[in-house]
Amino acid sequence: MDLRIFTEPQQGATYDTLLTVAKAAEDLGFDAFFRSDHYLRMGSSDGLPGPTDAWITLAGLARETRRIRLGTLMTAGTFRLPGVLAIQVAQVDQMSGGRVELGLGAGWFEEEHRAYGIPFPKEKFARLEEQLEIVTGLWATEEGKTFTFDGAHYQLTDSPALPKPAQHKVPVLIGGHGAKRTPRLAARFADEFNIPFASLEDSERQFGRVRAAAEEAGRKGGDLVYSSALVACVGKDDAEVARRAAAIGRDVDELKANGLAGSPAEVVDKIGRYEAIGASRIYLQCLDLADLDHLELISSQVQSQLS
Repeated sequence: MDLRIFTEPQQGATYDTLLTVAKAAEDLGFDAFFRSDHYLRMGSSDGLPGPTDAWITLAGLARETRRIRLGTLMTAGTFRLPGVLAIQVAQVDQMSGGRVELGLGAGWFEEEHRAYGIPFPKEKFARLEEQLEIVTGLWATEEGKTFTFDGAHYQLTDSPALPKPAQHKVPVLIGGHGAKRTPRLAARFADEFNIPFASLEDSERQFGRVRAAAEEAGRKGGDLVYSSALVACVGKDDAEVARRAAAIGRDVDELKANGLAGSPAEVVDKIGRYEAIGASRIYLQCLDLADLDHLELISSQVQSQLS
């Protein structure tokens, strides 16, 4: 079971804060550092000092970390043209020595688009499908050949399809709860399927849909990595769990029902239940980025029991 640290910087974080968390995650043996891709805070947070850009952040981290993998859950397809995104991700992959993964989604938070003047098209899923075809197609084009694409939303003509990532294939993550189109898209393009903040029952159902879609598309269902993203709130005792829940404005019982909360033993047990339905990777949504002791506890008393 891989444990990855997943952050939500739009709630309020500087690049230096994210660097501190990424380096701590690396030193503590976590598999990866991921971040969301949003430009506006959600809920009651003031969002200060303001948003950071996902791929600029990852470019910096690529040069200041050594081992840990880096990626997004999920890059918003509405924020970037697919040809530009392919260049950005390939460059950051080169900068990291081949440690980047691309989670790409359709984009959903209309308010942040209005706040920063970003178009919010009505039909986003069809655009996402073309974006995935373009990004993966550009990377797969042999050097010396060109890539052309004539879609309903994007057109590329004789692209040199450069630069190339350092990795032979940058892992592509697709996720979500959609029952039909999402599994089909994952079957076609994804190396990993992620379901965020879902119960065991809903996760098992969605994993099954993706496996079936993969097999229908001529792949083996086991060709994909299956992962879950869950909020983490772990404490050595009930008081510490309650303190950490209060710090992120959440209720302990709700977190235990819908996330990974409680003692290390409780969290290990629940991770085991996700593993039993097919998840081999967990993204731990860590919302209090100042609480590095939280990461240390998870590393020493949760991750150590899963190794």
